[in-house]
Amino acid sequence: MVAAIDAEEQEVTIRFDQRDVTYDYADLNEIALAWSISIHKSQESEYPVVILPLYMQHYVMLSRNLLYTGLTRAKQLAVIVEPQKAIGMAVRQVKDNQRYTLLGERLSQIPPHIGQANY
Repeated sequence: MVAAIDAEEQEVTIRFDQRDVTYDYADLNEIALAWSISIHKSQESEYPVVILPLYMQHYVMLSRNLLYTGLTRAKQLAVIVEPQKAIGMAVRQVKDNQRYTLLGERLSQIPPHIGQANY
């Protein structure tokens, strides 16, 4: 986050984790915008580099599908940050795609005449 801009001294102060670092205007090309998104939101997208943190604290979400989706978002480089136990758990956990909804039941309750085209 930009903490201060000193136009007179031609400096920008940027806050990194509660620590301020001051850059000359000439050095600003060393700074790049960064952000993170969830694997779910990244579907259908690709990025040059993906950093994929896997933690045991999120063991309920660890699955082979999640790992595969995260890794395949990377065009050039994927980095997995994890304890070895977490990646093992993700690889072994194959979740079925069974959706527990009432959609089928609700669709079967629609009267036959509704939704039919009259041409």
